[in-house]
Amino acid sequence: MAASPEATARIPGTSPHLASRIEDWFHDVREKSARRRGHTATIIPYTGYGSPGWVRVLCRVLLSKPGTGTRYKKIRGWRSFTSVPLNDASVIITVNGIEHRVTADRGGVVDTVIDCSLTPGWHSIGIRTEDSEEVEAPVFVVDPAARFGLVSDVDDTVMVTALPRPLLAAWNTFVLDEHARRPVPGMAVLYERLLQDHPGAPCFYLSTGAWNVAPTLNRFLRRHLYPSGPLLLTDWGPTHDRWFRSGRAHKEETLRRLDAEFPDLRWLLVGDDGQHDEEIYSAFAEEHPGRVQAVAIRQLSTGEAVLAGGRKSDEERSAATAVPWYYAPTGAGLAEQLLGDTRR
Repeated sequence: MAASPEATARIPGTSPHLASRIEDWFHDVREKSARRRGHTATIIPYTGYGSPGWVRVLCRVLLSKPGTGTRYKKIRGWRSFTSVPLNDASVIITVNGIEHRVTADRGGVVDTVIDCSLTPGWHSIGIRTEDSEEVEAPVFVVDPAARFGLVSDVDDTVMVTALPRPLLAAWNTFVLDEHARRPVPGMAVLYERLLQDHPGAPCFYLSTGAWNVAPTLNRFLRRHLYPSGPLLLTDWGPTHDRWFRSGRAHKEETLRRLDAEFPDLRWLLVGDDGQHDEEIYSAFAEEHPGRVQAVAIRQLSTGEAVLAGGRKSDEERSAATAVPWYYAPTGAGLAEQLLGDTRR
């Protein structure tokens, strides 16, 4: 499995956790086997973002049979977790004709910031290795004049997955494809209207899902007409100092990072009441006063709440902030409450 960069940073003076050493050994064995079979490097590009002075580039380096790299764009279910990551690969990123060399992490993931000069809006950058074809990765550069940003959870917020229940999570991740997942009614329309009201504003999709499923999630978002935007994912498995990564910590750290990268934006945070979104958003609003414009929570149906292990009580959300909170079971219900507020 791929390793998230922030989760695998080496800690000076400590040795890697046993689990991470086992994972590294397993990756090494699979890489050597794939090399013997003639597999070569393939770049899986992810949507990046930035501002006029920099861009954050995201991609993953895998090994595949020559000529079959494009199949990863269409891969589904459990097969997305059988790919062979290329550890510590040297990757060449081309922006405005200038090459930048970086190194993928121990799971083949590249997550790096490149200094460059790009105008606001969508751009394409080139990514390759010494022995792979160059692929194009989309990058959204946020307009410096923008004052609004949208951060959305994915599971049970834009699509119904009942993720917290382990067996259903495994079924949704390893078996089903994007055709079998249902969009939350009205959410795509809500997001589109919000971004139309705020030209140049970014839309980020923040999830505890693995990088392996990024192509599936992107297909789902496109199919159901959600606005384009970077997926900010993590991965499962061991880290440098623990057996499993923390999905909650990933969300908390990513929110802080986005807030530091875009200090002029005020955020609309969208999630659901079946996991920890309310607690995470409440804590973020308290830590960053004045930086959250509103919080929108999609209320799960009774059946979804049962599958998700229950519904959080409104009382669990902190009353210490003056941030307005909105609750509704659909995007249309949230739109009725939200649009007037975010236009101010």
